[in-house]
Amino acid sequence: MTPDIRYSTEVAAARELGGPIVALESTIITHGMPYPRNLETARAVENDIRTAGAVPATIAVIDGVLHVGLEGAELEALAQRSDVAKLSRADLAVAMATGISGATTVAATMIAARAAGIRVFATGGIGGVHKGAEDSFDISADLQELAQTPVTVVCAGAKAILDLPKTLEVLETLGVPVFAYGQDALPAFWSRDSGLAAPLRADMPADAALVVVALLAALVVIAVALARLLAAVAVLLGFLLLAAGLRIALRLAQKAGVVLIGKASAFDRGSRQKLCSSTRRNCFRPTFSGVTVRFSGPHLW
Repeated sequence: MTPDIRYSTEVAAARELGGPIVALESTIITHGMPYPRNLETARAVENDIRTAGAVPATIAVIDGVLHVGLEGAELEALAQRSDVAKLSRADLAVAMATGISGATTVAATMIAARAAGIRVFATGGIGGVHKGAEDSFDISADLQELAQTPVTVVCAGAKAILDLPKTLEVLETLGVPVFAYGQDALPAFWSRDSGLAAPLRADMPADAALVVVALLAALVVIAVALARLLAAVAVLLGFLLLAAGLRIALRLAQKAGVVLIGKASAFDRGSRQKLCSSTRRNCFRPTFSGVTVRFSGPHLW
């Protein structure tokens, strides 16, 4: 059954005319940046898509209604709210059934885009396999969604904080075609070169488009535009420094006995994180409307 969808005026017109539409996620707005920078960024991204000749469709659930494309006032209101849930595949239907508001992750945005007939989705960094996944089994739902939902995701690679070799292995196992655009190296959000070679390469948009038509879905990773201006040595050095910093931070957290337990389910940002103690360890537990919310799974935050 297709969910009820509310289209923005701009998206509805593009659908009627058969024009190109690009889906955008909304968690970067509600969970990624403070106001007003989040609103400024969201507007800038939408305008970039318009400049390229397509129509942006920022996706979110507002009071239980799935919105594909937001009006200007809706986007501004969403950017200022602090009670918005974070929705992945496991939470999307719950939010719609219970009438709450939620921002869509990569996985949830892909589901909504497919329901709306949108074939291309642009985002920053996708989720992947977390460090220590051999013990925690913490793997983002984004990867499974890439394997089963026919929407092409154009991104800047998986987030650099993740275990990138394992993330690439899982994508290969799931049969997701991964293209690097205009380079051989696989980028990692925010670095042009992760030190890993991309399985496939596309030098022209038409190259990737042909594969998309044949396979219906692909993951196209593009190095951050700013990084393209840097020398290759500087880019690699930047990634090595980032990786070293992450290793040090993880060791210090482990030594201090701090354990990040779980990725909160739909309700992790509007709520404030409470520091609690639990049998020899500290944990961050999310709350929503004053009620402690269960974790959706054994994920790192």
